[in-house]
Amino acid sequence: MAGGTFTAQNKVRPGSYFDFLTSGTVGALGARGIVAIALALSWGPSKTLIEINAGDNMKTLLGFDITDSKLLLINEALKRAKKLLLYRLNAGTKATATLGNLTATAKYGGLRGNDITVAVTVNIDDASKFDVVTLVDAVQADKQTVSAISGLVPNAWIAWSGTGTLTTNAGIALAGGADGVVINGDHTDFLTAVEVEDFSTLALTSTDPTLKALYVSFAKRLRDDEGTKIQVVLENYPDADYEGVISVKNGVVLATGATITAAQAVAWVAGATASAQVNASLTRQAYDGAVDVSPRYTNSQIETALLNGEFVFTPNQGKAIVEQDINTFRSFSPTKDKRFSKNRVMRVLDAVNNDLKTINDNYYIGKVDNNADGRNLLKNEYVNYFESLQALNAIQNFNSQTDIAIVLGDDADAVYAEYGVQPVDSIEKIYNRVLVK
Repeated sequence: MAGGTFTAQNKVRPGSYFDFLTSGTVGALGARGIVAIALALSWGPSKTLIEINAGDNMKTLLGFDITDSKLLLINEALKRAKKLLLYRLNAGTKATATLGNLTATAKYGGLRGNDITVAVTVNIDDASKFDVVTLVDAVQADKQTVSAISGLVPNAWIAWSGTGTLTTNAGIALAGGADGVVINGDHTDFLTAVEVEDFSTLALTSTDPTLKALYVSFAKRLRDDEGTKIQVVLENYPDADYEGVISVKNGVVLATGATITAAQAVAWVAGATASAQVNASLTRQAYDGAVDVSPRYTNSQIETALLNGEFVFTPNQGKAIVEQDINTFRSFSPTKDKRFSKNRVMRVLDAVNNDLKTINDNYYIGKVDNNADGRNLLKNEYVNYFESLQALNAIQNFNSQTDIAIVLGDDADAVYAEYGVQPVDSIEKIYNRVLVK
């Protein structure tokens, strides 16, 4: 259903519309933990979303073990995220090999296909049959015993074609596999595909300013026009000045010695942001497996970056920690103050939008009478929801008697709801005055 923001009760489509403002004193929870990312890879299904859960076996799906450097960004994202919506941007060229009448073609395009070898030998127990073995990096991945080519079935690595008898071969490597190129239009296709999915954060690991602007526009449209509150994470783009955009300034050094650039660190930040609950902040949390930051900044540089809305890693006792869990918003105003730059606060407000929209769409819109009883039922639903947030210390000081009003809207089919919520932030600054006596 429709959603988004409103300034007047003039919407055409049925739906849930929200207006977040700072109040006079300032301004059933959905699951989190899903991050979406598009990458150029050397193996795997292309131009489609793949759902990957932490702990899944990546070898046959993406061609490498999760610890392989080829899957670095996926590994970084899954250090915190519970689920990854992965989109392979490139199709690539499939590697092939011919053994007599048999043609072996890699299941997917990409350089990984060149690491596949096929061997055909006479079966030791039945000389009328052949053993067809598929090896990846010289390790057996599949073995089939058949009398002719027609008996072969595709495996996780190869599709077979041809007719007739098999020809023995000690081993022939597939060749011609290539990753191909990625164009910006591939990212547009990814955004179209992911728009209809449920996810918390969107990661862009490219440094291309054109793509950054594209992703920011996408986030703004989903948040402001569609009512889907997601955040996009990218590197060095504080000019976004928007609560839905997190800009990572620097990277980290892993315990393995590998340096993760700011663009690569986007994957971890997106995963960590997606998995952070409404009552949690990433401030002062350590980047998993990191021992230092790269580059390091001086105190004044860090302060400047924070004031500029940048997400910065700083070194602390052999770890790389998040200096402050903030987004790029910094155009503060009386109706939208500094708290909107804090990601913990935004997680609460985004949860309110997403969760109440789900409740409204599934249980109220078109299903409940717009009379006193119906509006009272809706009010009780909202009260229960806010009290659950308060029980989690996500909000505080909520008073069901004074902080919420649900009344008839301007039209007979409209309801106007107004409520005050005070998100709980984390303690980030402690000022101590010591009196020496």
